[in-house]
Amino acid sequence: MPACPALFISAPASGQGKTTITAGLARLHRRAGRRVRVFKTGPDFLDPMILAHASGAPVESLDLWMVGEAACRALLAQAAASADLILIEGVMGLFDGTPSSADLATAFNVPVAAVINAKAMAQTFGAVAFGLARFRPEVPFHGVLANRVGSPRHAQMLAEVLPAEIGWLGHVGASSEIELPERHLGLHQADEIAGLDARLDRAADALAQTALAALPPAVEFAHEEPAAVPTLLEGMHIAVARDAAFSFIYPANLALLTALGARVTMFSPLANEPAPADADALYLPGGYPELHVATLTAAARTAASIRAHAAAGKRIVAECGGMLYLLERLTTRDGATSAMLGLIPGEAAMQPRFTALGMQQLDGAHGPLRGHTFHYSKIATPLAPLIRATNPHTDVPGEALYREGAIVATYMHGYWPSNPAFAAALFHDDTF
Repeated sequence: MPACPALFISAPASGQGKTTITAGLARLHRRAGRRVRVFKTGPDFLDPMILAHASGAPVESLDLWMVGEAACRALLAQAAASADLILIEGVMGLFDGTPSSADLATAFNVPVAAVINAKAMAQTFGAVAFGLARFRPEVPFHGVLANRVGSPRHAQMLAEVLPAEIGWLGHVGASSEIELPERHLGLHQADEIAGLDARLDRAADALAQTALAALPPAVEFAHEEPAAVPTLLEGMHIAVARDAAFSFIYPANLALLTALGARVTMFSPLANEPAPADADALYLPGGYPELHVATLTAAARTAASIRAHAAAGKRIVAECGGMLYLLERLTTRDGATSAMLGLIPGEAAMQPRFTALGMQQLDGAHGPLRGHTFHYSKIATPLAPLIRATNPHTDVPGEALYREGAIVATYMHGYWPSNPAFAAALFHDDTF
């Protein structure tokens, strides 16, 4: 079994600084010449962009439900065979969700380092640390790091109240020069953060002074042979819209398209690049079209090429933001309404807070396709759903999958390796 030092970075809640600490730690070890592989727990597109920039390697998703335990094990074993360090960033708080970060850490015996935002906190720090370490004794626990600490005396106070059996991993001071900026849906995209490398280097420098900088214990990961993928898309050319407006893409999804036999290329609507005329299918992923409305509406060459693709009866697969781009109109949060491509009847309007959040599953002719939804817009369309997703944890109806001509569109972000046959059908079949 391949073995590799591995650490799971978690916290008592969101907003504690997990991504900053994980990215800083990845940068620290990368600067030391180590090969670092970082994984992100649960469905996420934004944190992995920053973690990939920090580590210099692609960041894959790990989730016991969406990805599956066997596939998670295979990804970790593959990484362990070539990496010098594996870091896994958790999602929300350590015990939040079903399955949780704690479930994932326990399943693969990866020790947990808990990042606690210690701002405006003193002795209660010890109680929070004790609860994280002892709430579920089977969770492998490495220790705690105090984040956003006000002074050396503050750090000393925190360390002194920590129970002796819980490891003190040190502290990082509060600094606006380290923190990563946020907006709706989460952090800014990596290439939009001014001075990102400087922020990561400052985080790495701060962590170098802590016990967290030491390599964690090696963890053995049982080798899991990935399931063979049939070449259901052999010979197809799939063009993917990819830029700051359309960037919510699982690396595993693109890898699956290639494994299925497709040739995958990219084009940028924001750069007014036309979709390739020889493409058999287009994939318009989610992202932030609402932040780039003026540029998209001016991208006449891109618009004409996508309309020509649709008029030729060739497949378009659109997710979330990609679906908004295909509608007739989009109203942004400032109340301005702009014309979109008009290939799907209806319109969407941005809302002040998220309108859907959670895991989703589409059940079709090829079985279940798993994924998630997270969006701030509402759509109004006369189209009837072809299929409607379900939520694995509640009875709340899930997202609709719409069909308009050769266009297949949904708010749901599918994790395509969860069902390669379903994913392939999206691009070449009429049975879902």
